[in-house]
Amino acid sequence: MGKPTGFMDYARQDKTAEQPLERIKHFNEFYTPLSKEEQEIQGARCMACGVPFCQSGQNLMGMASGCPLHNLVPEWNDLIYNGNWEEAYYRLAKTNNFPEFTARVCPALCENACTCGLNEDPVATKSNEYAIIENAYETGYAKARPPKVRTGKKIAVIGSGPAGLTVADMLNSRGHSVTVFEREDKPGGLLRYGIPNMKLEKQYIDRKIKIMEEEGIEFRVSCNVGKDVKPAQLLKDYDRVVLACGASNPRDIKAPGREAEGIYFAVDFLKSTTKALWSNNMELKDGDYISAKGKHVIVIGGGDTGNDCVGTSIRHGAKSVLQLEMMPKAPDERAENNPWPEWPRICKTDYGQQEAIAVFGKDPRVYTTTVKEFVKDKKGKLCKAVLVKLEPKKDEKTGRTVMTEIAGSEYTVPADLVLIAAGFLGSEDYVTKAFGVEVDGRTNVKTASGKYSTNVKNVFTAGDMHRGQSLVVWAIREGREAAREVDESLMGYTNLSVQ
Repeated sequence: MGKPTGFMDYARQDKTAEQPLERIKHFNEFYTPLSKEEQEIQGARCMACGVPFCQSGQNLMGMASGCPLHNLVPEWNDLIYNGNWEEAYYRLAKTNNFPEFTARVCPALCENACTCGLNEDPVATKSNEYAIIENAYETGYAKARPPKVRTGKKIAVIGSGPAGLTVADMLNSRGHSVTVFEREDKPGGLLRYGIPNMKLEKQYIDRKIKIMEEEGIEFRVSCNVGKDVKPAQLLKDYDRVVLACGASNPRDIKAPGREAEGIYFAVDFLKSTTKALWSNNMELKDGDYISAKGKHVIVIGGGDTGNDCVGTSIRHGAKSVLQLEMMPKAPDERAENNPWPEWPRICKTDYGQQEAIAVFGKDPRVYTTTVKEFVKDKKGKLCKAVLVKLEPKKDEKTGRTVMTEIAGSEYTVPADLVLIAAGFLGSEDYVTKAFGVEVDGRTNVKTASGKYSTNVKNVFTAGDMHRGQSLVVWAIREGREAAREVDESLMGYTNLSVQ
C-alpha cells in the first residue's frame, strides 16, 4: 500500500468526456485520459483492503460483484502509484489477456464493488487499467512473445470474439499451434462489429491481432465453419476444436407489420456503420450503410446495444430517436434491498442517452412500453408504429411476474426506422447442428457444470455460445478456463493459470 491515507488525501479524478454536441460530429473515442502523474495519484486512492471485493468476481443475488478475471487490482494500483508501470503491466497481464478492450468497454464491475466506494467515490480502477495498457504499448512492454517450444498439437478455434481470442492466446502461449476461423472479413467478432467505433476504435483490435500473429497464431477470415468448412474435416486436421461463435441469434419482435421495410436488428445496423466507416476512411457515404439520417428512429431495447443504436443514429443525423424499454425505470440510487457490494441496480444514463438529451432536449427512453403494431405505407415501407403501455402482473400458472399490455393505452408515433435491440437467444443452430453438439433450453451449448467439453469428442466451447449473452470480461474468463481444460486434455496436465 503506497499511501495509507491516499483515499482521504485525494479526490477521484477520471478521464474527461468530450461534450455531447461536439462528439456527435465524429465516430472516434471521445475520452481524454489523465496525465501519467495524475493517474499515479489515482493509484494512491486504493485502500489495499483486507478483503478486496474489487477482484472477487463472486455472484451476489444473481449478479456479478467484482472482476470475474480476479484482476490483481490493489497490486497494480500500488505499483502505478510508486511509478513502477512496467511491473504493473505484467501484473495486469497475468489475469487479463486483453486489457486494451476491457479498459474501454467493461462496465467496471471492479469499481462498483470497491470498498472505497462504500462511503466515498470508488477508485478509478478502469482508468488506471487503461493507463497501464496504453503505456505498455507506448514503451514496448506489450510486444509479441512467441513461445520458445512447440508441442506439435493443433487447435482450431471457431470465432474470433473475445472468448475465441482468449482461447487462442492462452493455448498458443502454451506452445500449441492455433488457427482461428472467422466468418467475417476481419477478426474481432463482437468487438469489431457489435461495439461502435466511438466505444472501441478498431485499430486497437488490429494492433493486438498483429501481435498475436507475430506470436504464431493464424487467422483465417471470411471462412464460415459449418458452411464453407465441414466439421468432419476440422476434427480430422486438428487435435481439438473450440466453438466460440457467440450468442448471435437475435431476439425478434413478433408484431403485425414486422415485414415492413425499415426494420432491422441492431447488430446489422451497427455492423453496417462500422464497415462503411472503415471502407471509406472514417466517412459515411450514402448507400453504403443502414442510414438513420432524417428519419424518425425507434430503438427497441434499453440495454447497452440499444444505447449504442441511439448514439449511432444521432451521429447519422436522425430526425428523432425514441428508445423503448419494457421494464419500469430503475431507481436513481441504490434501494435498501440492493446493498453494496452487490451490483447497483440503478438507472444509468449512458453516452447515447446523454447525446439525445443534448440534441432533442429530453431523455429518449420510454419505460414500460413496447410495439403493438408496425404500420407500413402503400409501398411497404415503415411509416408509423403503434405503441402500448405495459404493467407487471403475476402469471397464475407459473407464478412469475410478466409485463402485460394495459387495455386502451395504445398510441401511434411516426417511425421510418426501427432497430431491434432486444437481446440474443443463443447460438446459431447451423453451427451446433453441423458439429452435433447438444444445446440447452436457451440454445447455449451444453456442458457439465464448470466444464467446457461438449458431448462430441475433442470439441469444446466457451463464451456467449456457452453461457449466453454476457460481458466481454466474462468471455475472457470463459476463454481462459476453456483453454486450461483443452490443454489438460491434450497434455495430461496444465500449467495455464486462470487467476
